[in-house]
Amino acid sequence: MSEEFPDRETIRSALMLATRAPSVHNSQPWRWRVGSDSLHLYSDRDLHLRHTDPDTRDLMLSCGAALNHLVVAFAALGWQSTVHCFPNPADTGHLAAIELDRWLANRVDIALAAAIPMRRTDRRNYSSWLVPQGDIALMGARAALAGVTARRVKSVRGLAQVMAEAARQHAADHDYMNELRVWSGRHASPTGVPARNVPEPDPHALIPGRVFAGAELTQTPDGTPAQHSGVVLALGTTDDDATSRLRAGEAMSLVLLTATSAGLASCPMTEPLEIADLRAAVRQDVFGDTLFPQMLLRVGWAPVNADPLPATPRRELAEVVAQLDGSPF
Repeated sequence: MSEEFPDRETIRSALMLATRAPSVHNSQPWRWRVGSDSLHLYSDRDLHLRHTDPDTRDLMLSCGAALNHLVVAFAALGWQSTVHCFPNPADTGHLAAIELDRWLANRVDIALAAAIPMRRTDRRNYSSWLVPQGDIALMGARAALAGVTARRVKSVRGLAQVMAEAARQHAADHDYMNELRVWSGRHASPTGVPARNVPEPDPHALIPGRVFAGAELTQTPDGTPAQHSGVVLALGTTDDDATSRLRAGEAMSLVLLTATSAGLASCPMTEPLEIADLRAAVRQDVFGDTLFPQMLLRVGWAPVNADPLPATPRRELAEVVAQLDGSPF
């Protein structure tokens, strides 16, 4: 490494934060390669959840979130990223090449990076406190930096019906249910959804949560299941190609980190978007067929007596990071 490129420990620090990104069922479907003057992000198709995510949209969103986490981490460490998406047309698994230049970190950079280790996917009910409009506007503005539109879902009851239908269709899908059992209810695995991070679905919740195996998390007693107390934001893109989905993942990262830095709880929701006809219904209801929905995010205040959520496990850095020639980093 040189003065024109971060040293090994700086790169490791940034990658440690990048791998804290949320991913579908905590599958962490990414690989990183470090060159002499650039970093490279690849998708790991061995971790593609084929029955949950038949068109790889969730995989691309997950990798986009990791990409933005890396950019945020480097900015806080004094390096500005220039991202080239899909730099190798012959290799569609090569998602991004990142070049770095010296940068003077500002308060926003540091606040967003500090939110990375604090962020959790909180699937519990939220409190009745209103989410400030200023926070919603800021989340939307930061999503726009990635070229993605964040729109508040107004018809929450209509969305709830779509989500309930998605749960019904998935429950009748044998392959989906088998895959779900493999990837949830875990206790010691570095991948998958830990049982301790998932509550039993609340039958009174207006927005039904995804059903996972082996749920062990207790709902907080003063959450408000009967009325939707948070907000739901939909992330939409003009196109629906791989680049748009990668950008949507970057926007998801920015929205979630902005929410966390404001003290808000958050939970990505993709289940109704994993079924083509239901995704089309969400597109019509939320975007009027003008944009493609890529992600739904529930944001609100955790109840005051909610226990802190443990961090979900991650694979060791040595498993996902290597040098460009494949040797250990």
